[in-house]
Amino acid sequence: MHPAAIAAALAGIALFVALGTWQVRRAHEKEALFAAFEGAARQAPVSLEQARREAGVRYPAVESTGHFDPARAYVLDNQVRDGRPGVIVYDVFEPSSGGPAMLVARGFLARDARGRLPTIPPPPQGAQTVRALYAPPPGSGLRLGGNALPRQSDWPKTTIYLDLDEVAADLGRPLDARVLLQLPGDEVSTFVREWKPDVFPPERHYAYAFTWYTFAAVVAATFFILHRPSRRTRPEEPR
Repeated sequence: MHPAAIAAALAGIALFVALGTWQVRRAHEKEALFAAFEGAARQAPVSLEQARREAGVRYPAVESTGHFDPARAYVLDNQVRDGRPGVIVYDVFEPSSGGPAMLVARGFLARDARGRLPTIPPPPQGAQTVRALYAPPPGSGLRLGGNALPRQSDWPKTTIYLDLDEVAADLGRPLDARVLLQLPGDEVSTFVREWKPDVFPPERHYAYAFTWYTFAAVVAATFFILHRPSRRTRPEEPR
């Protein structure tokens, strides 16, 4: 049995096991993240100022008073909830406490069977108290086609990416680095407000871990098959 073959097999098995273990660890981290995200909605809200000071991996519930911009909004297209395509509507919110403006995700609106959207309800006017999760903006993934916002003249503007720097440039005012995901209230709303972290779910990591562990098992099995001792032939009996 060649020492180089043994070393290569052991290195491959160790690598695949390490990758699988890393994916399991990531799955556990995502489970904790999802649990924290769900628990935040049930916690007593903090002020927006406190949430900004303590921004990190947490998704605190906040309560902020301010005014919505009645003329400007953004529609994030290509969204799916429970198998139904639709959009998430983001309105511009000016906190009364000061600081940069916020984008408030008011919720998900599903398209009908013909792919049409219902009429988007305008934001409430006057001073409003918003209860929401203070969370990072949705990831943009692979960008194709550039920034389409400056080419649109009608409001609300539709986009398939939510880049806060591009939105801030489009608005001509600074924006907070996070967004507010509005939580369900007592009012009757056409929006669906069921929020989850915009990351891979734990199940995806467990699937990746299974794949890496399978690779490790295949390497071990292949090595054993190719290098198992051959059966010794019985010596011929003397005639």
